[in-house]
Amino acid sequence: MKFREKTLESGTKIILGKNAESNEELIKQAKENEEVFHTEAPGSPFVNIKGRAKNNEIKIAAIFCARYSRDWKKNKRDVIVHRFKRGDIFKTKGMKTGTFGVKKFKIMKIKKKEILEFEKIR
Repeated sequence: MKFREKTLESGTKIILGKNAESNEELIKQAKENEEVFHTEAPGSPFVNIKGRAKNNEIKIAAIFCARYSRDWKKNKRDVIVHRFKRGDIFKTKGMKTGTFGVKKFKIMKIKKKEILEFEKIR
């Protein structure tokens, strides 16, 4: 399996990259208006919500992103996650596999407590 996948109670699917190569594939398959997430710090999966997302699903996707990040694994503290649309992502020549630029994004702070609660129900 290329990606981690989670289907929420609503039927909404969230997919997460596992490494640089799967992050590259994840971005390629995301649709222009779909939500995508990545941590502020390097070393996290890209996360994509398939289709139209509700507010609670946006939060869940951001928690997934934080939970599987290098930042969380190393520091076990709050994690800053960037939220953006696929249409705001770009790649220039010379960028490494799995690396992208983002034109505009929103910042979400995922608290340590939220990640720990997520781990309990996971």
